[in-house]
Amino acid sequence: MVHQMANSGKSEDQRPESQRPENQRIDIWLWHARFFKTRSLSTKLCRAGKVRLNGQKITKAKTPVVAGDVLTFPQANRVRIAKILGFNIRRGPASEAEALYEDLTPPAEEVEKIEKSKVARRDRGAGRPTKTERRATDRLRNLFPD
Repeated sequence: MVHQMANSGKSEDQRPESQRPENQRIDIWLWHARFFKTRSLSTKLCRAGKVRLNGQKITKAKTPVVAGDVLTFPQANRVRIAKILGFNIRRGPASEAEALYEDLTPPAEEVEKIEKSKVARRDRGAGRPTKTERRATDRLRNLFPD
């Protein structure tokens, strides 16, 4: 590798746009875009079926992605949505990684608003709520103030 770089006079990350890849493995792209600290973490997430590519569940880390694809995956305690804009040859600094995608994840305030509007959770097998329980839930959610 060092020998090649000495002969060519260019390092790998300074290749012209024409030599950059047109597609890339999904696990490598997630790692290059700095969504995950290690490539093995991104591979595990893909194999677990937690990544969606254009709405389709992915179970193979070797699945190729192209520019314009939309990825949906969990990260920390939120769901991230990213549109792929380009690829990189190496895992560079954060400034380079940010240029690889457009973040389509809704702001945290919108997500909280949606979560609050959902129906209250009930334990499985608890049955249908009684009228008293339903009124208490409505009061708690402040739907019908007294």
